[in-house]
Amino acid sequence: MRSMTGFSREDASADWGRLELELRTVNQRHLDLNFQLAAPLRSLEPAFREQLRGRIQRGKVDITLRYFPEQQEGALRLDSDRLEHLQRAMEEVEQRIVGIAQPTTLDVLQWPGVIASSAANAQALEEGAVALFQQGLEALEQAREREGARLADIIRERLGAIEQEVAAIRALLPSIIERQRQLLVERANAASLDLDEHRLGAEVAMLVQRADVAEELDRLTSHVSEIRHQLGSQQPVGRRLDFLVQELNREANTLASKSVVKETTHRAVELKVLIEQIREQVQNVE
Repeated sequence: MRSMTGFSREDASADWGRLELELRTVNQRHLDLNFQLAAPLRSLEPAFREQLRGRIQRGKVDITLRYFPEQQEGALRLDSDRLEHLQRAMEEVEQRIVGIAQPTTLDVLQWPGVIASSAANAQALEEGAVALFQQGLEALEQAREREGARLADIIRERLGAIEQEVAAIRALLPSIIERQRQLLVERANAASLDLDEHRLGAEVAMLVQRADVAEELDRLTSHVSEIRHQLGSQQPVGRRLDFLVQELNREANTLASKSVVKETTHRAVELKVLIEQIREQVQNVE
């Protein structure tokens, strides 16, 4: 099981310069990929996007790849097309914003792509970026798996507590029915009512029917078992866990509505607290 929350930071250096990669993921219902790639590497976005879609099912993913070129000795070669496009953009800005400060020659030279790199360096840079992305993606998955294991431990702990509450309610049921029967007799006597055994049996039967929560307890136990099974799955289970938690909450609400004594009411409230704690963790599961 993997968490939707994770982070990795990797860097690489070679003759072409230095690369810094950051991958950050947070929980979200669907997959949302946000790229911020250095200008010379933007052509790699489709390939990176395809890889991420194959390995991450949902969550918001921020991908930041920075490039710091190596200072080369000798003459610099300018990219004429890039420089012409930049000049046109600056002229348009000057027409729209009067009095804007003019860029210096150094500012222009530092603009991404103005200084052309050789084809060999460009290819080596892309190869380095691809390798770094693979390294960062592996580190991100490991971080998400570690966080997922931590979430699974928390969920299992809460499931154990739910099982204890269910067992306690089961143990209370016989005494609850007998206590309600005694209370019914005491009230009848206090009101000087003649409550024969047949009538008493009918009233007790109605109480038993109202207070019978065996089915709810059975379904709670079944859902807990299924959640435990899903925690060991090798596939993304976040949506399935979310559904199962909703079913747990539904049974806990029914249990509370059928409660006839404060003991079961208290247990039902404890169940809802535990289920809510599980739901908070499940929101981060992929």
